Amino acid sequence: MTDGLTDVPPSPDGPRATDDAVVRPDLSEAQLARLRAYGTREEVAAGELVIRAGDPTYDLIVVERGTVDVVRPATRATPEATVIRLGAGGFIGELDLVTGMRPWLSARVVEAGSIHRIPPPRFRRMMAEDDDLSAIILRALIARRERLRFGATAQSLEIVGSATDPVASALRSYAMRRALPHVWVDAGSAEGRALLDATGLRDEDLPAVFAGESTLLRATPGELAEHLGFAYRPMGEGVADLVIVGAGPAGLAAAVYGASEGLRTVVLDAVAPGGQAAASARIENYLGFPTGLGGAELSQRAVVQAMKFGAQLSAPCGVAALETGEDGLAAVLADGTRIAARAVIIATGARYRSLPLPRWDELVGAGISYAATEMEVRGAVGRPVAVIGGANSAGQAALALAPVAGSVALVIRGADIAAGMSSYLVERILSDPRIEVRTSTEVTGLEGGAALEGIVLTDRATGAAETRPCEGLFCFIGARPATAWLREIALDEDGFILTDLRLTPDDLGEAWRALGRAPLPFETSVPGVFAAGDVRHGSMKRVAAAVGEGASAVRSVHMALAVPV
Repeated sequence: MTDGLTDVPPSPDGPRATDDAVVRPDLSEAQLARLRAYGTREEVAAGELVIRAGDPTYDLIVVERGTVDVVRPATRATPEATVIRLGAGGFIGELDLVTGMRPWLSARVVEAGSIHRIPPPRFRRMMAEDDDLSAIILRALIARRERLRFGATAQSLEIVGSATDPVASALRSYAMRRALPHVWVDAGSAEGRALLDATGLRDEDLPAVFAGESTLLRATPGELAEHLGFAYRPMGEGVADLVIVGAGPAGLAAAVYGASEGLRTVVLDAVAPGGQAAASARIENYLGFPTGLGGAELSQRAVVQAMKFGAQLSAPCGVAALETGEDGLAAVLADGTRIAARAVIIATGARYRSLPLPRWDELVGAGISYAATEMEVRGAVGRPVAVIGGANSAGQAALALAPVAGSVALVIRGADIAAGMSSYLVERILSDPRIEVRTSTEVTGLEGGAALEGIVLTDRATGAAETRPCEGLFCFIGARPATAWLREIALDEDGFILTDLRLTPDDLGEAWRALGRAPLPFETSVPGVFAAGDVRHGSMKRVAAAVGEGASAVRSVHMALAVPV
């Protein structure tokens, strides 16, 4: 029987990550015995649901006898469909076992038999204790997600909205960055209008999300996260060892090293995992990836790695304040929830600046973007676009857009493209006839109605201005630290966090004198609070450097926790 998953062509170089040998590994009897030992055996009858889509959580199911179908529940447009059938020796689970997302597929017994249920705490223990099983199962869970993201099962989550609506764009971006199986329906297309007519939805109900039997109207990324189980949930009694604010490369690296070294680790991000790195079309100078990899892909791998070790990641989950008083450290969420912590790492990064132009904010998501991921590149097919910026992220965006866009202009304020961009990118851009490089040039105006239609370019040397068609403007200029929510932390004049040797005696108060030690590497003006990555004064502003800082900050956390604060 076919399994209903998207077909993946065989690779001439050996098994692909989504080949059947990875998706459905053949476990030995010894491996099955070790896996079953983590579970509880139970008899099951034909027709019984052992996993129900939408439940708050679920168990890894190991089939001992009988047959179980994994099914996609019926949607508004499609009947129930069998995804895969598993018999004795198979195990049932998908990447949401690791990420904490509610299951979006159900599992029904076809032939009576027996199963072993491995609940989440035992599943995490198995992943930590058995390297052999952990590697096989994790590869299978990742491979299953990749197949399901691009097959008919993606219809379990449908996002409907206008292509020029910033909220709908934010929903799509969130789904992409969380690697959620989903489909997008443009409300302005014939399919979209037919869907609105069939469901009785109105334009004011958009964006809408069809998620199984539920429909979210005027949906936001936060509401979708709540529905899917990504919202913050207390870890139980007690204080978290480490709260990490920000899930960019620095925060995710800190989460991997903190959780893998036994710290109860909570990660909170106001938008979605990945930070600025997730906005990069491709990262080619990251150690160990000679052909490069997408920023979103790197971020998703890091998320899985951190959560494999037991870190709890919630996004979107904005932190409104950091308490640093006598009652100890605590991150305070926008709804007032207080998450107490023994140590905190601030890794909120920096955000690309905007241009002070009329209608800029209005057109963000309607032609203006701060990212050039797969989603944005798809939307640029055949259209005239422009990229603003002279650093690597802008160069990578121009190269990603060049093969599909109608035209690409790279607009650089400075006179020399090589001043802020790596030489390998400069060479490729200058040799690509599809990219027009405009140095000593600024974007000084925006044209269009509900969506961007054109831009005004002004030569900084001559003052000459021209208006040119532009339906996609990609902005990668400057960096503004995300520190406005901090009150007690010493900052430099630009808002970046001062740490360790950068702190002056005036920055260090009575708490430090009572503590009797100097700030540790990456520690801020508040004992037990650390900073890593782009948010920190003096950081290198490179992905690899941010990863190193996140990992190194955890070492300092261990040193601080070894001494009573």
